[in-house]
Amino acid sequence: MGDRIGAADRRRIGVVGYGAGGHFFHTPFIQAVPGWELTGVVTRSDDRRALLATEAPGVPAFDSLDALLDAGVDAVVITTPPETRQDLVLRALERGVHTVADKPFAPDAAAGRLLADAAARSGRILTVFHNRRLDTDIVTLRALITEGGLGDVWRVNSRFDLDDPATLETGPAHGLLRDLGAHLVDQMTHLFGPVARVDAHLDLTRIDGVEVDCGFVVNLHHANGVYTTVSSSKLNHLHEREILAYGSAGSYVSAMTDVQVRQLFSGLRPATHGSGWGVEEPARWGTLRTAAGPRSIPSAAGDYTQYYVQLLAAVRGEGPPPVLLTEALHTLEILDAARQSATEGRSVTLPLP
Repeated sequence: MGDRIGAADRRRIGVVGYGAGGHFFHTPFIQAVPGWELTGVVTRSDDRRALLATEAPGVPAFDSLDALLDAGVDAVVITTPPETRQDLVLRALERGVHTVADKPFAPDAAAGRLLADAAARSGRILTVFHNRRLDTDIVTLRALITEGGLGDVWRVNSRFDLDDPATLETGPAHGLLRDLGAHLVDQMTHLFGPVARVDAHLDLTRIDGVEVDCGFVVNLHHANGVYTTVSSSKLNHLHEREILAYGSAGSYVSAMTDVQVRQLFSGLRPATHGSGWGVEEPARWGTLRTAAGPRSIPSAAGDYTQYYVQLLAAVRGEGPPPVLLTEALHTLEILDAARQSATEGRSVTLPLP
């Protein structure tokens, strides 16, 4: 499919880091977009280099970001651990390359604004990989709202519990709020716009002598009057996803699975799986309840590939990036406010972007 795209129409992109992020959540979706040429991957691990040779035959591995940039790229994806991410983003921008940063792209909003300033000086795109805007359940809910199935939306409760204690990391840029919380908050602001006020609670534990949040509940008062709640846990032996939405015309409940992640981990890839990619099985479709009675809502197709489709258009100067930097900064402001709210036991008001 990529051979039908002329070399002049392609853009070159590299990936820095080939752990779970680079391997599962970036490379397969870059490969699914014909206009991207995957130029190289930065990883020093022999095991990951062997995996790269299997997943992307012919794509070279590099020892450093600078070595990758020296090979010539239009864009680079920084998917290393949070403690190294900020410096690498700055270096890529200094070298004049469009940059995608995994979330959280900075440890707090102040650091995020420094990166935004660096992007402005470079004249290059800086965008954040908030791919979960394209989760199957969120895409389905968005379509239902757009079609007016709920009427005027009043409130939404989004719960994403994971029985996954081994992946809970410690450190100033870690914790579940900064990790999955960044995605869940972004999903709600993507659907309902900016947040004016935040109330939050954090579940705290100690790992290797370091206090870390292992669960959270964050209440978001959106500027347009919609009220949303996002919550998650990692240490409570619970693995469930649920969305409850209430509106003037009725309610909607969804318990869809993390469809694309399940497909990725089972070995499927978006470039080869066809129309079944990102579609939930009918037994788990959500239910809309209105005065006309309950109705099953068919699954829309979630597809993280669209992130890289939109990024390609932006690099070509044909549209905005998939996540605006102002949106990513607002997410960081909300996360900062959530921690402040939990620590001080009060609501925190935010300046609107």
